[in-house]
Amino acid sequence: MAERDNNRGGNRRNRDETPEFADRLVAINRVSKTVKGGKRFGFAALVVVGDQKGRVGFGKGKAKEVPEAIRKATEQAKRQMIRVALRDGRTLHHDIEGRHGAGKVVMRTAPVGTGIIAGGPMRAVFEMLGVQDVVSKSIGSQNPYNMIRATMNGLTKEQSPRNVAQRRGKKVADILPKRDEAPAAEAPAEADA
Repeated sequence: MAERDNNRGGNRRNRDETPEFADRLVAINRVSKTVKGGKRFGFAALVVVGDQKGRVGFGKGKAKEVPEAIRKATEQAKRQMIRVALRDGRTLHHDIEGRHGAGKVVMRTAPVGTGIIAGGPMRAVFEMLGVQDVVSKSIGSQNPYNMIRATMNGLTKEQSPRNVAQRRGKKVADILPKRDEAPAAEAPAEADA
């Protein structure tokens, strides 16, 4: 029985370590501490992790060596993942603003073929999230930590039509605008002119 439990734990560990998550190193910082004998250097890493199917997280790690700092940051990012609903698996459902400290970001939905229009740290978040079309702008702080936190803050505010409909007790069709009626409404106006 003990062997079976050990095997289960081993299998679970192997399943967690499978490369289902992609990670992106956003920033690495060398910090120094002055001590009696001179300076001691350490490293701080900022990593974004995602499954490119609607889940993303970020983490930071500090260590004496770079690989160890990256490993710590990746572990923290996997623990702090959030799920974001994507429209057609490629873009956001609606325009969003995110804030953290002095950092402010604006994220807008985009038509097919637009690509990821975003700067530095925000681009890493969108790529790990699996977004293919988005237009975004960072306003304020250019600090990568604040930019990523502001982006994550905005992404947590996003709501899919299904969630909104469920909360209001309506059907999804009642909430979304009718696409067929818009051209039909414009046709009589043109005929009058």
